[in-house]
Amino acid sequence: MRRAALLCACAMTPLAIAAGAGPGTRTEPLWEAGAGIGGAHFPDYRGSDRSRNYPFPVPYFVYRGEFLSADRNGVRGLLVQNERLDLDASVGASLPVDSSRDPVREGMPDLRPTLELGPSLNVTLWRNDDRRKRLDVRLPVRAGMTLESHPRFIGWQLFPHLNLDVRDPAGLDGWNLGLLAGPVFSDARHNRYFYEVAPEFATPERPAFTPGGGFAGMEYLAAVSKRYPKLWVGGFVRYDTLGGAAFADSPLVTSKHYFAAGFGIAWILGESTERVAVNPFDERSVR
Repeated sequence: MRRAALLCACAMTPLAIAAGAGPGTRTEPLWEAGAGIGGAHFPDYRGSDRSRNYPFPVPYFVYRGEFLSADRNGVRGLLVQNERLDLDASVGASLPVDSSRDPVREGMPDLRPTLELGPSLNVTLWRNDDRRKRLDVRLPVRAGMTLESHPRFIGWQLFPHLNLDVRDPAGLDGWNLGLLAGPVFSDARHNRYFYEVAPEFATPERPAFTPGGGFAGMEYLAAVSKRYPKLWVGGFVRYDTLGGAAFADSPLVTSKHYFAAGFGIAWILGESTERVAVNPFDERSVR
């Protein structure tokens, strides 16, 4: 997956603020901070048959504020105050690709690393009485830009999907499991950045190709994490299929399957003395 941040988080879950601490709540520090290490295995891009292993630092930060929260579920502002509706931020990224090291891209411009940002509307469809399980539909929309001295806008992506969060799966106390599945849609500008072969870069083995926008394959993700007293651990696996994608016929697509995985570990180095009430199965402030 092009989102290394998923090593540090399961999928984002809705945020709600209640009037006061009630039964089943506990107190936690207002903020926690730490750092660690991780590793991941990513293809160069969706559709590439070339993969690499990447080590990277893992920052750990949790903030349980009344109007802003940041935890394993992501960063969420209280934009919509509703038990079943949440509007928060969606973030993604892509890795750089050196075209001289990829035979199908040889002679073409390198791919710069990118950052994707946008809102996500999340709707809770179901949750059980003790809030250990929750099913959401999530509608993140993200705009992409290159990370370089003169950033370029590279288009939009839409990721409608279903997300299931499970606390203490299979009786494993303290673990969190997130399962996600859904289609990906991208506009023509985004697809051209990754999959276009301009006429000046065409060869007998690599014909010119200009993709349109539309369906961009299916995404399936599983992520797990656990918070120990002074340690956080987590990991993910992701599988995508690109059959029927608008860019599937690009000569730069050398695999219709995409697999990525990673793990992370972080040590908790500090926390606030101020504590707030938190629902143990909702990870939400209940001031």
